[in-house]
Amino acid sequence: MIKKYYRSAFLIFSLSLLVTLSGFVQQKLLAKGDAAPVFSAKASLAGNAINFSLKTALAKGPVVVYFYPSAYTGGCDAEAHAFAELKDKYTAAGATIIGVSADDITRLNKFSSDPAYCAGKFPVASDADGKIAASYGLTMAAGRTGIKDALGQDLTHGFIPRTTFVISKAGKVVAILSSDADHISPTQHVEKSLEIVKAL
Repeated sequence: MIKKYYRSAFLIFSLSLLVTLSGFVQQKLLAKGDAAPVFSAKASLAGNAINFSLKTALAKGPVVVYFYPSAYTGGCDAEAHAFAELKDKYTAAGATIIGVSADDITRLNKFSSDPAYCAGKFPVASDADGKIAASYGLTMAAGRTGIKDALGQDLTHGFIPRTTFVISKAGKVVAILSSDADHISPTQHVEKSLEIVKAL
């Protein structure tokens, strides 16, 4: 009986320790040459909810996965519009674009269809819990009260740092662009990504 008790106590302790340790593990930012984590996510294209699969997109060619803080904010709006403006050039280079933020799908349905932003040209995915961002080594900042978007709505979701990953058809990261580390503007993410996919 005592043996059984200690065995149970040990298992519970081991499990709790594992959970605690995993909670403190910081995912390392991906580096050039790393395999890009494949993901599937609920996304919006031209106002319609879809399921986006990175694996399926990579079967067609390189993919630009760009993380951004929030729809309907200055830099993110400019970045989405720039991707939409250059979408045909990305297509000519055989590349797919997918935007990822913590916005919910309702916000993204509007954002993806609006001609001032995505203009129905490419999908944007919802990563509300930050799991996709974490798999790429990005830490989502907690939402804060009192912040409003360009529509005057409160922004309560988390914010993923603006980071772009260019992934080859083979699934390898060939370039990483970070506004924080590289000090580049939102639209420079778009221009530089296009240069990279054209050279693949």
